[in-house]
Amino acid sequence: MWVLLLLPFVGLLWVPFYNHMQPELFGFPFFYWYQLLWVPITSFLTWLCYRAIRKREEGR
Repeated sequence: MWVLLLLPFVGLLWVPFYNHMQPELFGFPFFYWYQLLWVPITSFLTWLCYRAIRKREEGR
């Protein structure tokens, strides 16, 4: 389950993939909103991993 925590790293590692001005969302270029989108995604993935590990430890 902890492998999910590698997704944000991989998603943000290759900068040329998201280093674009277009499309814009609410006036923000793609570069910014792509990075900001990873903030809630990373929080959710961290929460999922935490729950899975906690549930596994309670079962012992």
